[in-house]
Amino acid sequence: MIQTIYIIILTYFLLGGIGFYFINRKKDPQVARKSHIKFITYFFIINTLFFSIIINTAIFRVLTVVIIAAGLLELLKLFQKNGFQHKGFFVLSIAVFASLSFGFYFFSGFAQGLILFSFLVLSIFDSFSQITGQLWGRKKIAPNISPKKTYGGLIGGTLVALASSFWLDPLYANNIGKSLLLAAGIIFFAFTGDLAASLYKRKYQQKDFSNLIPGHGGFLDRFDSLIAGGAWIAVCIYFLNFKLF
Repeated sequence: MIQTIYIIILTYFLLGGIGFYFINRKKDPQVARKSHIKFITYFFIINTLFFSIIINTAIFRVLTVVIIAAGLLELLKLFQKNGFQHKGFFVLSIAVFASLSFGFYFFSGFAQGLILFSFLVLSIFDSFSQITGQLWGRKKIAPNISPKKTYGGLIGGTLVALASSFWLDPLYANNIGKSLLLAAGIIFFAFTGDLAASLYKRKYQQKDFSNLIPGHGGFLDRFDSLIAGGAWIAVCIYFLNFKLF
C-alpha cells in the first residue's frame, strides 16, 4: 500500500511539473527560475515529511516541534521588526497560533495511517490549488490579504484533494464518509490558516515571514496550512469524539 501511494505521489509531482512548465514557459527566465527552485524545494520537503512518517512517527513529531518553534520565532521577529506595533493584534495572533500548534503537536502523536492520510490530503490540496490557480484562476478571493489566491485555485485544489481521499481511505478507516469529512475539514482549516498567516504578514507589511526555505520564504509560509490542518484532526479526535473505525 505504501509503495503504491508513493508511486502515485511521484505521478502527482510529474503532473505538477507539467503544469509548472506550461505556467512558466512564457515568463521571464528569472521568474521561471524562482518557480523551479520552489518546485524542487517542495519535492524535497514532501519527501522528508513523508518518510519521517513512514519510518517512525517519532521523527515526524520532532519535525513538528521544529516547525512550531520556528513559526513562533518568525511571528515574534516580524512583530519586533515593525517596532512592536499593533500589540492587540499580535497577542490575538499568538493565542491563535498557540491553539493551532497545540492541536498540531497532538496530531503528530496519532496513528501512522491517520497522520499520513491527513498529510497527503493537505499536500495535494496545497499543490494543486497553486497549479490550477495559476493555470485557470481569474477571480481573486482576498486580493488585499493574499493576492495569489483565486477561486479557480481553491476549487481545483479542493476537487483533486477530495477525489484523492477516496484512494487514501484504506490508510486508516475504510469508510468513505469519514474520509470525506476529514478531508473537507483539512482543506477548510488549511485554507483558513494560510489566509490568517497572510493577514499577519500584511498587517506588518511583509511579503514573507523569512527567507529560510528557498522559493517559499519562512517556515510559516510553507507550513501554516499543515499546522492548521493537523489541528483540525486533533479537534475531531479530542473534542468531537470522532471514531476512526
